[in-house]
Amino acid sequence: MDISFSAEHEAFRDEVKEFLSSALTDELKQAAAFCPGIFLDYEHNMAWHKILYQQGWVAPAWPEEYGGTGWDLMQQYIWTTETSLAGTPSTAPMGLGMCGPMLIGHGTAAQKDYYLPRILSGEDYWCQGYSEPASGSDLASLQLKATSDGDHLVLNGSKIWTTHAHYANRMFILVRTDDSGKPQQGITFLLLDMDLPGISVEPILFASDTHEVNQVFFDNVRVPKKNIVGEENQGWTVAKYLLEFERGGGGAARFGIGLQRLRRLAEQTNVGGQKLVDDEDFKNKLNETGVKIDALQFTEFRIMAQISKGGSPGPESSIMKTLSADMGQYLSELMVEALAFYASPHQPEAREVGQNTPAIGPAAGVAAFPRYFNYRASSIAGGSNEVQRNIVAKLVLGL
Repeated sequence: MDISFSAEHEAFRDEVKEFLSSALTDELKQAAAFCPGIFLDYEHNMAWHKILYQQGWVAPAWPEEYGGTGWDLMQQYIWTTETSLAGTPSTAPMGLGMCGPMLIGHGTAAQKDYYLPRILSGEDYWCQGYSEPASGSDLASLQLKATSDGDHLVLNGSKIWTTHAHYANRMFILVRTDDSGKPQQGITFLLLDMDLPGISVEPILFASDTHEVNQVFFDNVRVPKKNIVGEENQGWTVAKYLLEFERGGGGAARFGIGLQRLRRLAEQTNVGGQKLVDDEDFKNKLNETGVKIDALQFTEFRIMAQISKGGSPGPESSIMKTLSADMGQYLSELMVEALAFYASPHQPEAREVGQNTPAIGPAAGVAAFPRYFNYRASSIAGGSNEVQRNIVAKLVLGL
């Protein structure tokens, strides 16, 4: 596998560095540093989104014909690496990372023409209507009922753990249109407006005291059938395709930067008269983590090679999802361990962008415990690790 960088790619890296140096403000850096999880607050998310949109770089992985950059996989890798090094905010993944690629693969011409430009510009902000109460990680057991009524489907039921539904003006959702066959049959994939009559959004607070997720209720909500993606009762196929993009994201570069920051903190922390980085037990944990991140990186490279030959992420995306969830959780644990009692104080005021409240202990501590709590959900969200391992066993290992 050739993973060297050509002169053209190194020139592209210089271009990316120059752009980030000029476009990334201190406020945006601070917002990214204080973010307790995957989803940045809406205000700073959209500020960064608009900067990238004006540059033409808001959708690095999209084909150029649909408004993307048209970058090759190495350029996308360089972009991910350099933005991680620079500490940029992340863009909201529901529209750019999931709904957009899904529409490119399965949407009608009219759906692509209408929705894709609005995703790129940020005019539409999407949430995902998948999980339901009492369904756990068994997505096929969903029961939100969609009854046919002329040119509309009428929705009744609820969705839960719906990230940023309180900001979103659009939702892509799975609904039950037929319950006579197997659970995976009779599911339909829909696009809907969040301001439709009968939709209500109720907040759910995390243990980190942050509001990211919600429960969304549907009471006789009428959605035009023209908003069906793919075929009625065949939404499971579309959902699986979308989940490949949700589960396949490249995080090795981001994890590598996180490990570097953790090492720097350990070099500054004294425990029992010695630096934490010199403690044999903690040093072994750091070194083992570095090896795991390297393995994760080469797994990403293999998937990149597959995509470069015209394939999709495929079931291997389940490998990436599981490894990434585990690594994010473990790094958050090591950060709390490195901070010791300085991780404990609850100081949300010190995490406000533009604040002048001094942190109690190292600055890294203000987001450590909220991030630790937030990342507990990563091994469940997008399909639990147990579900992912079953997919790998069946479709990758052939067991």
